[in-house]
Amino acid sequence: MTPLPLSIDSTSLPSNVPARLGVVDREQWLALASAMKSAGAVLLSLWGTDDRDRDGRFRVRAAYLLRHEVVVVEHPMPATAPSYPGLEDRFPVAARLQRTTADLLGVVAEGGDGRGWVQHGRWSRQAFPLRRDSDPVPRTAASEPYRFVSVSGDGVHEIPVGPVHAGTIEPGGFRFSVVGEKVLRLEQRLGYTHKGVARRFEQLSQREGHRLAARLSGDSAVAFSWAYCAALESITGTPVPPRAAALRALALERERIANHLGDLGALGNDAGFAAGLAQFSRLKEDLLRENARALGARYLLDWVVPGGVATDLASERMGVEAAQLAALEATVLELKTLYDEHPGLQDRFREAGRLSAEVVEKLGAVGLAARASGMGQDLRIDMPWPPYDWLEPRLIQQSTGDVAARVQVRFGELLESIRLCQTLLARLPDGAIRVEVPIASPDRLGLGLIEGWRGPVMIALHCGAEGAIRRCHGHDPSWQNWPLLEHAILDNIVPDFPLINKSFNLSYSGHDG
Repeated sequence: MTPLPLSIDSTSLPSNVPARLGVVDREQWLALASAMKSAGAVLLSLWGTDDRDRDGRFRVRAAYLLRHEVVVVEHPMPATAPSYPGLEDRFPVAARLQRTTADLLGVVAEGGDGRGWVQHGRWSRQAFPLRRDSDPVPRTAASEPYRFVSVSGDGVHEIPVGPVHAGTIEPGGFRFSVVGEKVLRLEQRLGYTHKGVARRFEQLSQREGHRLAARLSGDSAVAFSWAYCAALESITGTPVPPRAAALRALALERERIANHLGDLGALGNDAGFAAGLAQFSRLKEDLLRENARALGARYLLDWVVPGGVATDLASERMGVEAAQLAALEATVLELKTLYDEHPGLQDRFREAGRLSAEVVEKLGAVGLAARASGMGQDLRIDMPWPPYDWLEPRLIQQSTGDVAARVQVRFGELLESIRLCQTLLARLPDGAIRVEVPIASPDRLGLGLIEGWRGPVMIALHCGAEGAIRRCHGHDPSWQNWPLLEHAILDNIVPDFPLINKSFNLSYSGHDG
């Protein structure tokens, strides 16, 4: 590892990827943020903790994602009127993370947006649910009108959408400023699905936390539970058996395949091609049924456990899975040709919701959305942890940044995940599927970082005494990518919003926490 700039001391941070931790004062907090921005880092997450019972201080932490390592920076603050310099001028994603930290902990970013983000009138403005002396179920308060940014001018009007939507999708508020059907501005309001998971983690033991982590965003259950287990295993120095690591990767890639299948069908449907929805839905259902037969559940919420996996893959299922993957690959290639050559689909996909590489870089996008604009990285390639250190995944990228590009990245990643699953089945190691994980020492901080299907999923686990969890912070890549949607819709028409939105398919639940 290269030394941090500004002569800031750092120590190695337990993690499944290269990571380190540095403690900084106010001036160093800002100076290091500037240095990280210059180095091309992404602000991966920002969160706060109440440590007054330990040393009388609050802390705010920022995790920066560089190409080949993660740097976590910690800034202690006094207990009275805790505040810190805001980072939104350097990293736009910081704005919402800072607002959330202020809502939950009362630690305020100086000069930032003072509006609440996840509070929504659910508790008093003087109550902070993540403070250690707060009521676990704070009293409710009257909801206050949200101050959306208004746009004025001849012919400009507003269209409010949500927060309650048709169908079964989760709530989110969208305020469109339009002229005719052309969108001039979109402002989001999220936080409606805030569940208080950080406080719930504190009621669980270290060996139970993976079950809650898997439920932060159900479509990323394997990614989140693996990230949690990776943090705990790194803190305790527990090596996972090679067979267990390979089985985890098999499950993670099947999760990626399932989500891409579902979204490719939905994208076809939103563009008026219902046959695409029918075909991809059938393929996803076949995959989920095989999950249930081979691994015990359609969605693997409780399958990745500390030290390994809950159940083994029986030898008789390996041939069945290999045959299913081969048939899936052939069908996906046929459907890709159909999508590529369908004039109606391509007319809707091309140039819709375009994001330039400059916008993606400025906003700090990650994962699939960034790779569709020729930017971003893939942790499986840049920081490969077992078994990705020998699987050698291929990077899938496009450059145009529109819906068509995001569709092509999905097809590419789907086919690559099929190849990785086939490789895993052919080279699945023998041996144990689980080892015992000891109780971690108190006050140990560890990081788990996994490339989920949307992008990097992070768990920061701070251990308490006697096997308890002192604090667990989960971060979904939707935090980085929801603001992209506000830019992608500009100069498009309102009826294209569902299609553009689905091309990202971001999580409400994982984002709100």
